Amino acid sequence: MRVYSASDIGLVRSSNQDCCNTGEFPDGSVFAVVCDGMGGANGGCTASSVATETISQRLLELYRPDMNDEETREIMELAVSDANLKVYDMAQNDSFLYGMGTTVVCAVVRGTALYVVHAGDSRAYLFEDGTLRRLTTDHSMVQELVSAGQITEEQARQHPNRNIITRALGVDAYLATDYNRAELGAGSLLLICTDGLSGYFSDGQLCNMIAQTPDDMLAEELIKAAKAQGGSDNITVAVISQRQ
Repeated sequence: MRVYSASDIGLVRSSNQDCCNTGEFPDGSVFAVVCDGMGGANGGCTASSVATETISQRLLELYRPDMNDEETREIMELAVSDANLKVYDMAQNDSFLYGMGTTVVCAVVRGTALYVVHAGDSRAYLFEDGTLRRLTTDHSMVQELVSAGQITEEQARQHPNRNIITRALGVDAYLATDYNRAELGAGSLLLICTDGLSGYFSDGQLCNMIAQTPDDMLAEELIKAAKAQGGSDNITVAVISQRQ
């Protein structure tokens, strides 16, 4: 199992409010956390970095190799909840950070089992057998319009309200997250990214780029592709691959 990640400020923003961390548990299982902060340069950077660090630390503290599916879900949700409260408390106690928050995608891969907990519009995709499947559903205003059949996916990428999210870590004392479990085949690949990447490309375009790019170059090549399209946002990519 191979893990890669990269983050880039893009071509327009003055700071990188994305944050990413990957790690390995003692039994060889791995995790990845990707966050996209909001709330101005100070708030966004603080929210994403604190959330990423807190979730990573809690996962490493709580993980046990003999956990079952439900126990794995519980420690992931607990890690995200602890991060939510930490960011929320910081925002409540510092006027310069008030209103900050962050998206979050937290993934754990153990053997053939993949677990994902998320909130916001950062995404997780599973590439397998030449196809790409989205594992997360955006918590955003435009996704609600897409789900209601009022606009298409292509229109969503151009919509003026595409950056308005309906859930974020650190905004309220309680955060509702979505959970997904999937089975990984021998040649599968997990892609996690912020909307600095997914906002530019359809699932089909991402699928083609993944299929044509070696694992160790994928994160950087996807970032390069997003920047070639304008790079209007920070871009962060994490890859966990079992491809040969």
